Amino acid sequence: MCTVTLVRNEGKIIITSNRDERTTRPASHKPELQLVGNKKLLFPKDPLAGGSWFVVDDDSNVGVLLNGADKPHSIKPSYRMSRGVILLNLLAASSPINEWQKIDLTEIEPFTVLLTQGRQSYQLQWNETAKNMVSLEDTGNFIWSSATLYTEEIRLARAKWFSTFLSEFPEATPQQLREFHKYTKGNDPKNGLVINRDNIVQTQSITQAVIENNKVELHHDDLLTSNAYTNSLLIV
Repeated sequence: MCTVTLVRNEGKIIITSNRDERTTRPASHKPELQLVGNKKLLFPKDPLAGGSWFVVDDDSNVGVLLNGADKPHSIKPSYRMSRGVILLNLLAASSPINEWQKIDLTEIEPFTVLLTQGRQSYQLQWNETAKNMVSLEDTGNFIWSSATLYTEEIRLARAKWFSTFLSEFPEATPQQLREFHKYTKGNDPKNGLVINRDNIVQTQSITQAVIENNKVELHHDDLLTSNAYTNSLLIV
């Protein structure tokens, strides 16, 4: 939930996310299809809070969570609800973007959501005071790095790595994007795309959704167990 890229390529929308988490947090469950409200949602589940950082719904909408908004924040002792549960609630709604407009986020820790709905993508942010929504260009490619883990300088450096990668692979495949997320700056365990900061915080998984026509394919690479899972949702 701490590094996310979005690439539009040959009719596909490819969204890839690295989940950086404290090693004391329980490992996530593998992605499974669950009925939440009236919708079928496919997601890897966080057993601690019951939510998720990467959710696909049965309308081919995808929501991905990053901790923090546009800058670091002070963490309070407790919050009203997990941000991962908020993400589930958004994707369980008939229209996630409409749900964003009305959802109550008081006493919720700051976060960013990349939402793709009906092939339109949005950056949604809550900074503990106000919501913000930005529509993303239909032809653009984007990278996000969590403000809670990475300084502005490192976030800019990562954006340059991403730009260099796309200049070398302008028609990057889903597999090439997963490799970018797994191997870029592998000699830098603190700020490379896969991190291990003194065995306190580390990258636990890489999750990717590929939206194409009436199908969403979800690939989940569990770095803790070296297991990989692939699931598909057909949109009827």
